[in-house]
Amino acid sequence: MSVDDHRVGGVAVNGALQLELDRYGRAVSVDVHCGWRRSCRVGGGGRVTGSADAQITDLTVSDHACLTFGEPEELLDLTAAFVRDGLSGGLKVIWLGDRTPAQAVSELARRGIAMEPAVARGQMAAVEPEGSLLSGQAFTADHAMEWLTGQMTACRGERFPGLRVAVDMSWALRPVTGIEQLPQFEESVAAALAGTTVSVLCQYDRERFDPVTLASVAAFHTRSVAAATYHADAVLRICRQYAPPGIRLAGEIDYLAEEPLSLALAEAIRLDGGITINMADLAFIDASCARMIAEAVRGLNGSRTVVLRCHPAIAARFALLGAADLPRVSLVIADDR
Repeated sequence: MSVDDHRVGGVAVNGALQLELDRYGRAVSVDVHCGWRRSCRVGGGGRVTGSADAQITDLTVSDHACLTFGEPEELLDLTAAFVRDGLSGGLKVIWLGDRTPAQAVSELARRGIAMEPAVARGQMAAVEPEGSLLSGQAFTADHAMEWLTGQMTACRGERFPGLRVAVDMSWALRPVTGIEQLPQFEESVAAALAGTTVSVLCQYDRERFDPVTLASVAAFHTRSVAAATYHADAVLRICRQYAPPGIRLAGEIDYLAEEPLSLALAEAIRLDGGITINMADLAFIDASCARMIAEAVRGLNGSRTVVLRCHPAIAARFALLGAADLPRVSLVIADDR
């Protein structure tokens, strides 16, 4: 499908708009690797603002990447894309985080990843920090590296072509000893990955980790990753969604955000395949923005499917606009998790 075939919210999707997509698609995200040397500023509440040098789908073998996220849904979405791409490439994948293995598998499955067969054949594992990175309430870089190198050795023995490890670093916010060794751990990870087919994605909550900690580990990562974000302020966030592909809106949106919404929709349309517009965390949408989304969906050609995921009140607005009656459009009521 050519990008010249559509108009989104009255804005033509053409070469000129592509320049805008490139600009807005990287405008409001976080870079803890390069951004500290590139007009990065620290705002209220310890937030670091800059731009990432890679998207989650760009990562490849031997990358030691730093992912910064701002909310749990963003972490889950980006992790799902990292896991999905690893599994599709035949790699072994491990996600280490605060969720129980069952919860982690459930969250990834909810995003369309075939988790049960991957777990059954030993290609996917979800683990917790205790017994891996942590020993009781203590952290040491040597113990954590022993766990990681053990996973690398096991992967080779299992004949997988490579390994992907995602590590949610939220455990480091607990009252555990040895956190001062975190930079040493990150430096050791970088050294261990050189020349291998192993990639590690370290995941830091930019709202909870202070800028000093982020800066102290930044130099040891080869790439920085954040969601492509079109708009972010105290009221509204519009960003790309990676698994399943589409865009995600959170907060409240009205006509003042029509431009970034149009750009987000244009990029989603430019990509192949089905589109999910995730509005599960959207509390309000005005008529003009709802109409823009409905018109974009109505303008899609071919067999492409669209999922509009939202709460009942917002779903009712799209139903009034006729979106629920369109072929290949599913209006899905979000749960209240």
